[in-house]
Amino acid sequence: MTPASIRTALDSLAARDDDIAEAIALVGYPEPRNREPGFAALLNIIIGQQVSAIAAAAIRARLAEAVEPLTPEKFLAAGEETLRGVGLSGRKVEYGCGLAEAMLSGVLETDRLAKLPDDEVVRSLTGIRGLGRWSAEIYLLFALRRGDIWPAEDLAIQEALRRLKNLEERPARKISEAIVEPWRPFRGIAALFLWHYYKGAP
Repeated sequence: MTPASIRTALDSLAARDDDIAEAIALVGYPEPRNREPGFAALLNIIIGQQVSAIAAAAIRARLAEAVEPLTPEKFLAAGEETLRGVGLSGRKVEYGCGLAEAMLSGVLETDRLAKLPDDEVVRSLTGIRGLGRWSAEIYLLFALRRGDIWPAEDLAIQEALRRLKNLEERPARKISEAIVEPWRPFRGIAALFLWHYYKGAP
């Protein structure tokens, strides 16, 4: 995703959806959030699970200083004491080590993921302990840059969609998927915008 491709996609959506048009006028366009595919991107998704964005960023910064470069080999070699010291919980250390081992053993080949359809990427990633559907969808969106991914379980996305569409409550997957169906093939770019809207709208 580039700033130009994001703007083009959102302008297309705004022409079909007055709520998006009004929201863009209010908060502007989001910046890309591209990540390099591979171990570091997946580990950073694990770090971001069930913690605030600020806490996750702090842990990632400390981890980058302690383990450089952030590869499966270096992560495993760092040891639990070092990994816990940067702020990773015991469970996330376990998940990270499992991910590293899966990649080193060839159980998970991230180069191969880039060639697979979306549903097969989700199936491959959710086979790794610690990676659920949300994690797989975030990887598809930001590392593999699949522009039509809809991360329906993301709480910020749910809340932003609730505000955008003036809903009484945060929509579950089935409801949100019906709402955003007309946004194909740009649902992922719409999700990127909704994160931006969530942070910036009054």
